[in-house]
Amino acid sequence: MNLLARYAENIFWMARYMERAENLARVLDVQETFVRDERGGTNWLSVVQLYADEEAFLKRHAVASAETVVAFYLLDATNPNSIVSTIRAARENARTLRPWISTEMWSQINVFYNQLLALTPRDVAMPHLSRVCRMVKEACQTHTGITEGTFYRDQGWYFYQMGKAIERADQTTRLLDIKYHTLLPSPDDLGSSLDMQQWCTVLRSAAGYHAFRRVYPRGMTPTTVAGFILFNEGFPRSVVMCVRQIDGLLTRLKSRYTLRRGSEAMEKVDELLAALLSRPIEAVIADGLHEYLDWVQSQLIGITAEIGHAFFGQEPAPLAQVEVQ
Repeated sequence: MNLLARYAENIFWMARYMERAENLARVLDVQETFVRDERGGTNWLSVVQLYADEEAFLKRHAVASAETVVAFYLLDATNPNSIVSTIRAARENARTLRPWISTEMWSQINVFYNQLLALTPRDVAMPHLSRVCRMVKEACQTHTGITEGTFYRDQGWYFYQMGKAIERADQTTRLLDIKYHTLLPSPDDLGSSLDMQQWCTVLRSAAGYHAFRRVYPRGMTPTTVAGFILFNEGFPRSVVMCVRQIDGLLTRLKSRYTLRRGSEAMEKVDELLAALLSRPIEAVIADGLHEYLDWVQSQLIGITAEIGHAFFGQEPAPLAQVEVQ
């Protein structure tokens, strides 16, 4: 049975929203850990800036404190980028896909969404934030495991994996950016024990600490950590690994199902992959890591637009403004 374009789009965005929720929990967790340090970054506005949400946030809150930022990104149902909103969006996509997904997938998303609705501001206060973030990450990983074990391998599987890979690549750049661009207290702290603790926390939040130690058993520098997160082809959350997956998925999707469209998306993926492989991390940092991460994010937005045009019959809105599909 051929997959209708609207179902392909629902599958693509369900995967993206689930991945986005998990990664947002990782970003909040990493920020909370930095705040625990004596001199670690306490600028919660940096999280808002990371997602370009200053205007929407400042309409609701006068000050970017731990309480207001956490509430905005965890519990605020009027914020389309909050965790509760992204899981609601994933659930609405899953509802449309009931004939296509397993009962286990549908049930788990429902239970997860109801868990989020039951949370109160007291539940997500700073002493409990890490526990809540862990719950969100584990629920998203449970969804991934159930999907892996029950989702039928047809065209929908390729769109699900593409959505997850694009979102993961984008969110990996944001997790790296929140440390490198905004959270270092002072240039004097470069290479200090505080600096190394924060880089270690970034690796742990990306579930990459033990993998990093397999490659670099001794020592840790900002260059090696940033290079690992961006370019290591054995680390499943690295940007290069995700872009390679997108490239392979598009190629197999077109060849296996003889789809005529999608060549422009493949060209954009090839261009991004070539750019990622062409420069060492030292050159990237010398020219500005923040600007490089911004550029990668813009390329991923372009790839999403081409996929939407080729397979969904429309041009998607910018990522942060996408409505429930």
